[in-house]
Amino acid sequence: MKVEVIDGCISCGNCVEICPEVFGFNSEESAEVIASPDGHEDAVQEAADSCPVTVIVIE
Repeated sequence: MKVEVIDGCISCGNCVEICPEVFGFNSEESAEVIASPDGHEDAVQEAADSCPVTVIVIE
């Protein structure tokens, strides 16, 4: 699984709350991938599904 947060994040925090092992905030307060999603696939999918602006891309 490959995961990416593309431009357009509104910093709602859903992904960080659902899967803090993989998502965090950068210095611009946008979400970013901070670690491999390996072992957290279900939570990453839940985070993507909960993103109100659909900027979490899973391949």
